[in-house]
Amino acid sequence: MAAIMNGIILHGGTKTYAATFFVFSDYLRPAVRMSALSRLPAIYVLTHDSIAVGEDGPTHEPIEQLSSFRSMPNLILIRPADGNEVRAAWEIALKSTNCPTMLVLSRQNLPVLPGTSHQAQSSVKKGAYIISPQKGDRPECILIATGSEVSLALNAQQKLYEKGCDVSVVSMPSTQLFDEQEESYKEIVLPKDVTKRVSIEMGSSYGWERYIGFEGKSVSINSFGASGKGEEIIEKFGFTTNNVVETVLSLF
Repeated sequence: MAAIMNGIILHGGTKTYAATFFVFSDYLRPAVRMSALSRLPAIYVLTHDSIAVGEDGPTHEPIEQLSSFRSMPNLILIRPADGNEVRAAWEIALKSTNCPTMLVLSRQNLPVLPGTSHQAQSSVKKGAYIISPQKGDRPECILIATGSEVSLALNAQQKLYEKGCDVSVVSMPSTQLFDEQEESYKEIVLPKDVTKRVSIEMGSSYGWERYIGFEGKSVSINSFGASGKGEEIIEKFGFTTNNVVETVLSLF
């Protein structure tokens, strides 16, 4: 499927996309790598992106795929947080002329988040943006989340504020696009003097040290998944408001 797309693009005149479960992306890898190597604007739509698939069990729950594909040169991976970010991600993919784009999407329904309606269109292409700022002049901690976990980060932000901890929330749909931004923009999103940071993503923590630093912590998964109801598995692996709040408070 992915190899056929490469051939269609090389022939010219047609935009192509293919879709499957994210965990099966490993079967596509040689063709994805070739599209990246050849700078072909293929579009990969990969769904069921986390342990939230639940009953399908660990064979169908992607863990290492996010960090693995993020390390592939010339490939833009985008993991949107809601419908507005998905729309912005599709615009990036459709406008691409010299590299493939991978859209990593959830299985479960996600709420439309406050802040994305007026920010996603202009900010997703920058890779990361402050979806919910702190209330004071400077955040005491920064929560960095992707995809379905952005909603969790926003819930944790409110709980933390009630406990007297003022944090900002950053949606980071694409690490590659963020890395390409000017240092002045990176400083706005992730100010260097705020060293208390927590990343939240239902996948391997590998690579997140680049953004959270030595003093940060990751709410992540560094083992294979488990079988059960999606909401039970999510709780089992610590993707709850209470666990995020406790992780942040442990930094102080």
